[in-house]
This record gives sequence, structure tokens and C-alpha cells, in this order.
Amino acid sequence: MRAFYITEPGKYSIGELQQPRPASGEVLLKTRFIGMCGTDLSTFRGKNPLVSYPRIPGHEIAATVVESGPDVPAEFTAGTNVTVQPITSCGKCASCRRGRVNACKFNETLGVQRDGAMQGYFTAPWQKVYRAENLSLRELTLVEPLAVGFHAAERGRVMASDAVGVIGCGMVGLGVIASAAAKDATVIAIDVDDSKLALARRAGAQFGVNTRTQSLHDELIGITNGLGPDVMVEAVGAPPTYRMAVEEVAHTGRVVYIGWAKEPISFDTKLFVHKELDILGSRNSLTEFPAVIAMLSNRQFPAEETISITVPLDGAGDALKRWSDTPEAFTKILVEVND
Repeated sequence: MRAFYITEPGKYSIGELQQPRPASGEVLLKTRFIGMCGTDLSTFRGKNPLVSYPRIPGHEIAATVVESGPDVPAEFTAGTNVTVQPITSCGKCASCRRGRVNACKFNETLGVQRDGAMQGYFTAPWQKVYRAENLSLRELTLVEPLAVGFHAAERGRVMASDAVGVIGCGMVGLGVIASAAAKDATVIAIDVDDSKLALARRAGAQFGVNTRTQSLHDELIGITNGLGPDVMVEAVGAPPTYRMAVEEVAHTGRVVYIGWAKEPISFDTKLFVHKELDILGSRNSLTEFPAVIAMLSNRQFPAEETISITVPLDGAGDALKRWSDTPEAFTKILVEVND
């Protein structure tokens, strides 16, 4: 079977692998579609501190069950379409002992610390495999990134009385928007691209602010009656947007960081104390897969509109290069794996 590798920063190749066999408790899966993630882009650019090369990417997964090993529940029958929770947990570190296995100190995410699913077949523990009969294969690839956004909304303790600013309307940011909107919060989408802001409105945002053409501070003050947003969620991972979240959030508000900044950031730290802020990190997802599957099943999210292009496995490298050159042009790239 074939596999797509990022061999080193800026380079890629297609290689050959032996098809795996499922061990006890594992399911053999045929990869159908993979969504490319911002993490994959960082790996391609050489800016992912967690990855080693060569690496097979792929953790936004749509797959079909081929075969189950011993000790797998009967519900995982051959032909069932599924998605996969791509993280691991050790069960022993401080995070795991608190039940927050999404932040396991020794986590190995598919496509990052271990090879991912951008290959013909792979195996996964059945506990990580989610059935979703009402979703298409393309929709299944969206579950994982949207769940990351849902988790960030949970970290921010979003409630109906909140005004929530979401910086970055990529797939994860759209997940935050959809989750916050479902909680009846007032949601403000923030981006530099009008088409992404329009998509954010269809995902549930009531307001959109283009920071290239509008004053973010003035717009937020106007929307929130002079108070500022109760919650600011950063889903970009850049020094200016990291600072923006702290500067614009209301006094005693909550700031949630999802994006990984690729360089050190300087803050005016008096804002942390003067505003008495809650500053929170958000990593991966925890129990959010079922909620995302339910939302997509109810057709409450513009799934197909988020998919910018679909390419075959042979076109994955070129798509990564195009994304790296013009990141603002893409929301989600899907790779169809027919091997």
C-alpha cells in the first residue's frame, strides 16, 4: 500500500508500506479521506516542535472498517464508516490522573509524534473509533477539528450571557463559533478574509470583523456596549493575535489559546493582573466527538462549504505547497486515499 510522507521541511514523497494486521482490541481501517490540519502545515514548514521526520501525516480521518481483531465489540462490522480520535494517553501523568487525558504529558497524536493515517490502511484501538451512520465520508473528516473548537468553548466556560470573540475562522475557529452559538452566546468572528467571515456567520456567528479593513477595538466596544467580550478565543497561533486576545477581552474575562505560536511572545503583563483575567490553554479534545457528530447529523453546520479543495494522494504534496504559499486561500483541504 502507498503512504504520503513529509520527509523534511518543504519536501514530501510517496512510499510503500506493508498492510498492517489488527491486534487484539484493534480495528483495521481503510483510509478514505484525510483532512489536512494546520499542524500538518507547520510540519511541512519545519515549524512543528513536536514532530520528527520522515512523518506520515493525517489525523482528521474518514475510514471504513475492514476487519476487527479479537476482543472488539460486534458493532464494528466490516463496511462501517468511522472517524478516529487520534490522541493517546499514558494514564499516569498529572493530566491523566485528573481525567484530562487530552493533555497527556506523553500524548502521541497520529501524524505528529507517530505516523498518521495518510496511507492505504491503518489500525486503531476500538475505543478510539467513532461510528456515525448519518454522516458522509467527507463530513467525518471534519469531526476531529471541530471537536478541538468545541473543547475550547468548554475551556472558556461559555454561557448564554457571554459575548465571545473568536480570532481565526479556520476549521477549529468555526468549531468554537458553532459551539458557542449552540450555547446561545453572542458570537463575534474575527478574521482578515471576508469569505471566511461569511462562512463563520453561516456557522453561527452574529457579527464579523475584518481586522484588515475595520478597527477591531472599536467594533468590539460597539457590539458589547463598551465592555469588551467576556471570552476571547485565539485560534491562529501568532504573536499579534495572542496579544490581541488579552488586550480586547473584558475585565475579569477569559482568554483561551488554541493556536501554537511559533516564536516567543512579549505581553504587557499588567493586563493579566489589572483585568484579573483567566488565561487558559486548550489542547486537542476530550469528550466532544459525540456532540460534533450530533451537530453535523442535524445539518446544523455548513460542512461542504468549509472544504476548499479535494485532491488525490498523489496531489497532497502540491496542495500542501499551495497552502503554505497562500494560507488565506484555504479553509480545509481533503485528500482522497484510494489505495
